[in-house]
Amino acid sequence: MVQPFSSDVHTRSQAHLWLPFTQMKDYDMTPLIITHGEGVKLYDTTGRAYYDAFSSVWLNVHGHRKHALDQAIVQQLSKVAHTTSLGMTHDVAVHLATKLVSLAPSGLTRVFYSDSGATSVEVALKMAFQYWQNVGRPEKNTFVTMEGNYHGDTLGAVSVGNIERFHALYRPLLFPCLRVPFPDAYRHPSGDAHVCAADCIATIENTLAQHGHQIAALIVEPLVQGASGMRLMPPGFLRDVARLCKQYEVLLICDEVATGFGRTGTLFACEQEGISPDLMTVAKGLTGGYLPVAATLTTSRIYDAFYDDYEAGKTLFHGHSYTGNPLGCAVALANLQLFEEENILAHVQSSAQIVRETLATWRPIAAIGDIRQLGLMVGIELVENRHTKQSYPSARRMGYHATQRMRELGLLTRPLGDTIVFMPPLASTHDELREMLHIIRQAIEDVTQPPYSSLVANKA
Repeated sequence: MVQPFSSDVHTRSQAHLWLPFTQMKDYDMTPLIITHGEGVKLYDTTGRAYYDAFSSVWLNVHGHRKHALDQAIVQQLSKVAHTTSLGMTHDVAVHLATKLVSLAPSGLTRVFYSDSGATSVEVALKMAFQYWQNVGRPEKNTFVTMEGNYHGDTLGAVSVGNIERFHALYRPLLFPCLRVPFPDAYRHPSGDAHVCAADCIATIENTLAQHGHQIAALIVEPLVQGASGMRLMPPGFLRDVARLCKQYEVLLICDEVATGFGRTGTLFACEQEGISPDLMTVAKGLTGGYLPVAATLTTSRIYDAFYDDYEAGKTLFHGHSYTGNPLGCAVALANLQLFEEENILAHVQSSAQIVRETLATWRPIAAIGDIRQLGLMVGIELVENRHTKQSYPSARRMGYHATQRMRELGLLTRPLGDTIVFMPPLASTHDELREMLHIIRQAIEDVTQPPYSSLVANKA
């Protein structure tokens, strides 16, 4: 039975909840509790509507309360809600794995389920590490990660992460990695994407040449680094990384948790560079944003290295209680069917063009230093001086104040430092996209221009 709304729900949330990635003092001053959703909007306890302009943290595809997805869960409930995947499976998990393999880059033939983007990365790391153990090359036990990578919050995923404000505190708990630069053309001294890419590739090749004998895998967010500010790889860069990994016998892990399932305009971002990684992680959009299901896809070559008599000790000892949950698998299948029936990829491509054209008119806004877009992944970086690319002092929290202003205007998103994220549900109409962007522009202008900007400065 649905619990009725209680007038003291805000008080109880402040008394008992501890929210992720949230300074609770901020939340206690401006609590927000969502009660329901419809389409691309969410509604709070007062009945006020907000555009869901970040897809409830980058995962909603078709909007909220999509009938076909609701029904897929209801129908599966009439069969079984959950059964373990340890030593057995169920028919829906088989159907989903078959579908994923048919859609994935060629060569990815095996699917290992887990529960979140972070756990899918943990699985990939353990597979890559144990693969080399199983084939008799135990010296290959080190990972390479790029500056600015984000792969989740469990300790293995944090070990291969590289964002100081998220990860620095936990370094004593983590395993060491080799770190190489990411080709951030906006911040590169040359300002030239080709020069920046060439510099980074040279460093990566030098690292692999020196340490390839001890490297198990290189992990990358393909084409777009999400949590570091929607930073884009120059065209061809990922292809060069894949070539170097093959040359130096290093496994390539593509983390498609954020970029997968149409977000960049193709089903998977790595398709745009024509590469097929050794391991690929997916989550978020896999279920259309409904239930926590993730997967790690890999090759027959890697799978075969684990396939042996039990006594050989090659079993992958990893799993979770809700791995391959039938309800999640059922809604994932329905989600992928909608991609085909509603031609979502074509819609994303046309929507991306609408967004691109609208953002092009924002260039006169002095506080916007850079706008980065691939498909419906957008980052709008706010700077104090666009000519020198000088950032605002961190104490000003301009990104935070801008998104708070957006909330006042009826739109929800979260900033990455002073980079504003725009990642709407893929099914958003063109009119909805224009309205969301209108609100974002107004909020940016409000908080970066007098008199509002003076109030923001006084709050710092």
